[in-house]
Amino acid sequence: MTGALRTRQLPSRFRRLDGALADLPLEEPMLLSELDGFLTGVLVGPEAIPPSEWMTVVWGPDDPAVPPFEDPIDVQWFADAVRARHDEIARDLLRGKLKPIFDHDDRNGDVVWEYWLDGFAEAMTLRPEAWAAMGPDAAPALDRLSLLIAVANEESALDSVEINALQDRAPDDLIEAVQQLHAGRGSRDAASAESVKIGRNDPCRCGSGKKSKRCCG
Repeated sequence: MTGALRTRQLPSRFRRLDGALADLPLEEPMLLSELDGFLTGVLVGPEAIPPSEWMTVVWGPDDPAVPPFEDPIDVQWFADAVRARHDEIARDLLRGKLKPIFDHDDRNGDVVWEYWLDGFAEAMTLRPEAWAAMGPDAAPALDRLSLLIAVANEESALDSVEINALQDRAPDDLIEAVQQLHAGRGSRDAASAESVKIGRNDPCRCGSGKKSKRCCG
């Protein structure tokens, strides 16, 4: 497998983000690998999605206007850390060198790509109609991803031999399919890879509901 990062090999900034995700007051907070897949799905999707929308999916509060952090410094650090990974993925995609963060099984070292794909599929639910309306150029990559999603959810019609063979190559297939989606869409609006420009009195990009100047701005 080429390009992918494994959680045990991650630099401290990713380990800190992984811990912050686990500490969110949610029943099932995103794993770091899920977040990585989610951000990738946001970036290669057919429509640009503002950070104020997708960030609330990441921290998933019951009330989207109330972030699960009491300290504004924590809000800013978390939003900046997630956004930094978002922008890093965008740069990797532009270079054609996507480096997804995959978890792994400590018992045998196998790559656990399913978590990453769960996050990607979550991003697709933000714009389901737009994904369904993507042109024929995107069909091969979408078909590969759809098959992997079906296998991950144990909903495919493949037999056990076919599933085992697919699982062995799944990490590389994911990378290739995502790069194909990105390349097929052409040059993305610069706003999808750069921070959205907002005024100091506009709602903060992190989705906290506060004005930018009183939050991350």
